[in-house]
Amino acid sequence: MKKLLLTSVALAASLAFAGIAGAADIKIGVAGPITGPNAAFGAQLKNGVEQAVEDINAAGGILGNKLVLEIGDDVSDPKQGVSVANKFVGDGVKFVIGHFNSGVTMPASEVYAENGMIMITPSATNPKVTERGLPDVFRTCGRDDQQGKVWADYVISGPGKGKKVAIVHDKTTYGQGLADAAKGFMTAAGVKEVLYEGVTTGEKDYSALVSKIKASGADILMWGGLHTEGGLIIRQLRDQGSNIQMLSGDGITDAEFATIGGPGVVGTLMTFGPDPRNNPSAKDIVAKFRAKKFEPEAYTLYSYAGVQIIKQAAEEAKSVDVKKLEDVMHSGKTFHTVIGDIAYDKKGDRTSVDFVWYTWKKGDDGKISYFQND
Repeated sequence: MKKLLLTSVALAASLAFAGIAGAADIKIGVAGPITGPNAAFGAQLKNGVEQAVEDINAAGGILGNKLVLEIGDDVSDPKQGVSVANKFVGDGVKFVIGHFNSGVTMPASEVYAENGMIMITPSATNPKVTERGLPDVFRTCGRDDQQGKVWADYVISGPGKGKKVAIVHDKTTYGQGLADAAKGFMTAAGVKEVLYEGVTTGEKDYSALVSKIKASGADILMWGGLHTEGGLIIRQLRDQGSNIQMLSGDGITDAEFATIGGPGVVGTLMTFGPDPRNNPSAKDIVAKFRAKKFEPEAYTLYSYAGVQIIKQAAEEAKSVDVKKLEDVMHSGKTFHTVIGDIAYDKKGDRTSVDFVWYTWKKGDDGKISYFQND
């Protein structure tokens, strides 16, 4: 009986200790389209955060606490995004990297705000993401009003000046938001598009749209949307003999754009931030990804940077308390990340961000990809 009592006491002590150790873990979530048509982008977010968590834990964690990662698949669907957010809440997640789509990010962020969680999106560029006064919403990417101005400048005073422009978007918060931003700047400068159309995501046959684009006489097609529909549209344009110049944004930053669009994507212009893979501070991290046979393109390093920011904010605050981290992040402090130095304004937007031009073309290895213009 005495032996049994001692065993019970030891077991209770062991469980209590385990509970304390578990409580010291910091739960972080990554959310995006892990499955579905945009899974290529979900893989970027997931792999970026996984590598950051692995590296930070190997270096001692955050203030001595281990990061524990939880993955949420929102399938690029707003309702599923809210479900993922609620699950994170129930599981005790305090920090979230995601979501990918602006239209998913915004409803999910409401859940995070209600439950005192910090969210850093690496990719949701719609201005409304940070215009709603939520103190715990941040991003490592830029905004569509910034990106849209770059598009507009191309046809107002750049190489596309004097050419006819068709604008097509996918009716999503991101795609239409970006297209409308460019359209607004064009209108203000007295430049009128010859065609403005919206398509439904998931469609496969764009022959009617292609006919409208050809009939408009447009020289340039501004595409506001993702690589899936964008690739199909450019392929079908080429199949019908059109040589129109496609101009698109960060929604096509994945090699699948070329897989879907075929050789006809060569020459496509694209806006995105300076390629972080070329940042000297990212050299060792990029090598780790490539050793794992994963090319860290587009939002991979933007996701990695989000975890770095959480770590540095916690170290500055000497705490993992969400409110204290928010105060540090809104203070103007500079965070040193794999995509460069980042500081935030009171809205949660980066205080400085650049969009540059890329061209899709064949590389030395014969594969079609995007390359930053000189």
